[in-house]
Amino acid sequence: MTRYGYHVSHEQFDPKDLLAWVQRAEAAGFEVCTASDHLHPWNERPGHAGFLWTWLGAAMQVTTLDFRSVSCPGYRYHPAILAQAMATTRYMFPGRLDCCLGSGERLNEATMGMPWPVKAERNVKLEECCGLMRRLWAGETVTHHGRVMMEEVKLYTRPETPPLIFGAAVSPATARWLGSWADGLLTLCGGPEDDLTRVIEAFREGGGEGKPVVCQMKLAWGREERALREDALHTWGTNLVVGQVVWEIPTPKQFEEAAAYMTTRDLDRTVRVSTSLEQHAEWAREYVACGVDELIFHNVATNQEAFIDAFGEHVLPSLRGGS
Repeated sequence: MTRYGYHVSHEQFDPKDLLAWVQRAEAAGFEVCTASDHLHPWNERPGHAGFLWTWLGAAMQVTTLDFRSVSCPGYRYHPAILAQAMATTRYMFPGRLDCCLGSGERLNEATMGMPWPVKAERNVKLEECCGLMRRLWAGETVTHHGRVMMEEVKLYTRPETPPLIFGAAVSPATARWLGSWADGLLTLCGGPEDDLTRVIEAFREGGGEGKPVVCQMKLAWGREERALREDALHTWGTNLVVGQVVWEIPTPKQFEEAAAYMTTRDLDRTVRVSTSLEQHAEWAREYVACGVDELIFHNVATNQEAFIDAFGEHVLPSLRGGS
C-alpha cells in the first residue's frame, strides 16, 4: 500500500511553524515526511532556512511520523558528520529516519569555498560519500584518501539498523545510475510534462527492481484560484526556473533575478494547481499508478494549515479507498 506524506519545506517556512504543522499533519492522517536541508532559501521573500538537524530532533520527539532527510554529502557536510547526524537521530528514534541524498546545488553546497564541479564529477563524489557513510554505519574505522578524506574515523553511537539511502534524481539517466547502488529512489512530479514512468523504469532497469520509490508531488491548493496562484508564485516562483542552470545559480537574489518575468501561468509547468480536492486526488492516483511507494504532498502555497486539514479530511481517505 502506498503511504502518503507531507513535505517539510525549510527553505520556505519558519521552523516553529513547521513543527506545529507536522503535528497537525500526523493528526490529519499523514504517515511520513520528507524534510529539506538548506543553508539558503530559493528566494529572499520567505526569509527562512532553518537547520534541519536541530529541528528534526524536536519533530521526531513530538510525533511518531517517519522522516526522510534530503541532504548532500561532500561539500557543506563532510560525509562523516552527516553519517553521525543520521546515526544519532536514528539511534534515538529507531527505524524512523532514512536519508535522501543527491549531488546538490551551488546555492547551498558551494558556500564553504570549495570548487563547484560539473554534474558528472558531483555524481562520482556522491557515490563515494555514500559508500563511506555505509562503512561508518557498519561500525568500521575508516581511513580514506579520495575526493573526500578520512583518518581513522569511527562512529561509536550507531542505530541497530542503518538508514536507507534514497538517491535523488529528476532525470532517467540519473535514476538509472542510482538503481545500481542506492537503496531507493527519490524523485519529483508536478508538471503535466513530467514523465514519472520513464524515471522509475530507468531506476528499475539500472538495478532498482524491488527497491522503494518516494515521489514529491508539487502542488498548490486553495479556495480561490487567482489568490492561490499569486500566493504560490510569490513563494515558489524562483523554482519555476528549469534546466541545468537550477544547480548553478549561487544566491537567492540571483534566483529572484532569473525568475523576474515568471507569471502565475508559469506555475503549471512544474506545479499542479487546482482548487478542486478531487482533481488533486486524481493527479495523485496517476502518480501512484506509476509505481510510487510513498507519495509526498508539497503544497508550495502558504496556506499550510488549511491544506493539511483539507487533504486529511478529503484527499487521503479518497486515495485509501474511502468516500
